[in-house]
Amino acid sequence: MMRSNERTGVLARFGARRMDMRRTLTTIVFSLATVVILASCGGRVRYPNYYTLNLPAPPDPPPAENVHAAVAIREFRAPAYLRQGAIVYKPSPEQIGFYAYHRWAINPCEFVTNSVIERLRASGDFARVKPYDGRPDVDYVLSGRLEKLEEIDYAGGVKVEVAISAQMTNLATGATVWTNAVSEVGDVNKRDVPAVVSEMNRTMERAIEKLLSPMPADVTPGPTPAERK
Repeated sequence: MMRSNERTGVLARFGARRMDMRRTLTTIVFSLATVVILASCGGRVRYPNYYTLNLPAPPDPPPAENVHAAVAIREFRAPAYLRQGAIVYKPSPEQIGFYAYHRWAINPCEFVTNSVIERLRASGDFARVKPYDGRPDVDYVLSGRLEKLEEIDYAGGVKVEVAISAQMTNLATGATVWTNAVSEVGDVNKRDVPAVVSEMNRTMERAIEKLLSPMPADVTPGPTPAERK
């Protein structure tokens, strides 16, 4: 006959094997569930939506009359959070959020810079307007900063805010001959990102128009590029 301690050992080994089988079965079940979940998620891959601002084209410049000054426009700067590509929203004055699947197709700083160049060319205030390239062949250099381009979700309703500042420097003397800063707020009538971007577009247009109006009336060209050498 099997002794008592032998019977106990057999039962213990049998119980251990059953526990191992249960653990293995549990592992298989969880693994299959994970595969199913991943497969189902893989069928619903979400891609980002990309947006750009689209301001109306400025009118053709008037004929140049007694205009000789040339100006170069540096690329506008911006806070780091506005340069990350995602559209920004603020649920409170102290908190900044980013839309993970709604992004800018163009750097907002580049967009503002190009828009300022186009509008200064159309103004007729300067004989030549170009992007800044470091060459001393202009009379003035305009530098600017995009301070805000964001959705505002506090203080009642949904709004957008655009803030821009700029200054113009005489390249020969280093003196600041003009400076301006504007902030514009627009109301969003529909609670979705395309509506927010549309209002940003309108608000940006107003902000740039106010930023560049008026330009300094007493801007006169300094020494010519040849005289500065």
